[in-house]
Amino acid sequence: MAKSVNKVILLGNVGKDPEVKFLPSGSAVANFSIATTERFKDKGGEWQDKTEWHNLTAYGKVAEIIRDYVKKGNKLYVEGKLTTRSWDDKESGKKVYRTEVIVGDLSLLSGRGEGESAGSAGRGSNTASFDQRPSAPAEDYGHAAEITDDDIPF
Repeated sequence: MAKSVNKVILLGNVGKDPEVKFLPSGSAVANFSIATTERFKDKGGEWQDKTEWHNLTAYGKVAEIIRDYVKKGNKLYVEGKLTTRSWDDKESGKKVYRTEVIVGDLSLLSGRGEGESAGSAGRGSNTASFDQRPSAPAEDYGHAAEITDDDIPF
């Protein structure tokens, strides 16, 4: 059997606050969408923007992180896989299809307050970090970087 790949990489902005629910097992499920925009020149030489909306679903710990940190307007880098679900519409009886990205990994590229629904804009760094280790004092960095002739292998 030939090898196949199902990998999606998106870099875009969250359209509205994620909706987070819990399965009977207690596992979290987050549903949200992000927009990506492609810029191109049309036949007349004018710049045009084309925005595409992507439906995303995350499960478990990733869904909990989304619940706690992701808000409307945040910029996200997302890796996942593409999947299509189908069901019968209750009203019309027709089969309905929904293509979505199942999130495997994500990085928050907006700092605190940079989303539209966040409190005060502009605070924080450009990337979010979940590293809870205390940072070393500034003077320790200089001593740790000292290299002597004995450290060079040739």
